[in-house]
Amino acid sequence: MNKNNSIRAILSAALIIAASATAFAQGNGLAGINEATSMVTSYFDPGTKLIYAIGAVVGLIGGVKVYGKFSSGDPDTSKTAASWFGACIFLIVAATILRSFFL
Repeated sequence: MNKNNSIRAILSAALIIAASATAFAQGNGLAGINEATSMVTSYFDPGTKLIYAIGAVVGLIGGVKVYGKFSSGDPDTSKTAASWFGACIFLIVAATILRSFFL
């Protein structure tokens, strides 16, 4: 055998091994994707509840701040109330929309 034939034989063997390795690995990719999908979707219920709890805390803090401004006679009380109320609504709507998109 000359040098060119031995190099071709080695390259051919390497290509066959690489092709067969990728053919065997294709089934594991689908199982991995399905497992990752089930893991991610299992986090949505606790995540949604956490966002609702954060929204409740933000609402309570906002209520106290708005009450403080209202009691002191601050003229921009309605602006502060609207911004805190908007933040709470955004958290609740964002959690609901994310849940509906991914589940």
